[in-house]
Amino acid sequence: MRVLWVSAHPDPRSLNGALRDAGVSALRQAGHEVVESDLYAMRWNPVVDHGDFQHDPAERLDVLTESERALNEGTLRDDIRREQEKLLHADTLVVQFPLWWFGMPAILKGWFDRLFIQGFAQGIPDPDTGRALRYGDGGLSGRRAFVLTTVGANAATTGPRGIHGDINDTLFPLLHGTLWYTGMSVLPPLVVNGAVRLSQEEYEEAVEQLRKRLLTLPDTDPLPYRRQNGGDYDDHLLLRPGIAPGEEGIGIHWAKPDAGGECERAGGSSEAAR
Repeated sequence: MRVLWVSAHPDPRSLNGALRDAGVSALRQAGHEVVESDLYAMRWNPVVDHGDFQHDPAERLDVLTESERALNEGTLRDDIRREQEKLLHADTLVVQFPLWWFGMPAILKGWFDRLFIQGFAQGIPDPDTGRALRYGDGGLSGRRAFVLTTVGANAATTGPRGIHGDINDTLFPLLHGTLWYTGMSVLPPLVVNGAVRLSQEEYEEAVEQLRKRLLTLPDTDPLPYRRQNGGDYDDHLLLRPGIAPGEEGIGIHWAKPDAGGECERAGGSSEAAR
């Protein structure tokens, strides 16, 4: 694998720092190529502004239009361009962060904001239909994405009936709305709970679990999200009436296995998630 490992924690001596070091080491020892983007060590600027696109600050900034223009003209800021080149070289993206206020640290959100611009990760039309390629297709198709996050709360309270809400719902904006949106195959995340008071034994278990997950990434089935252009959605991007009838919410965007273990598809057909 050619891995880009993007991490976001201010202290390399933290649990996140230790997990990153263990994970990167395991990948390299197995012969995989790893390039790192430690956003805090890089002092990454998370703020989108006129200077990203060499745009006149006296004029109104249309981020979508100006980012695509700068991409096409080669006038993107160097830090954005370098990170995009790392991502294009990789076949696997690892995104690692501590869960802060039910989301990513701002520095990591800003990495996505500044990199995933029009014409690069989004806004790419299907040459046959003119429809935007997204949710299973798009500028970053052909890559795998794996999220590793640490959470202070215990696993029960981030489960389906826990007070904090289901962690799968919490991560949905990143997994589905960012990674799947841009065409990447999204692998099941690894959540390390109880991060505030993790014992040595629990830490060692987390490292072993991480190592196993990393070394099996190429063979891991991705999350079975529905493809925008796979037939489940109509021309208005609404699920067709026969798909998850009467249901609402995040869960309807998963292709649920039927009785035979296959995944429900539009038109009564089914295929294994891939």
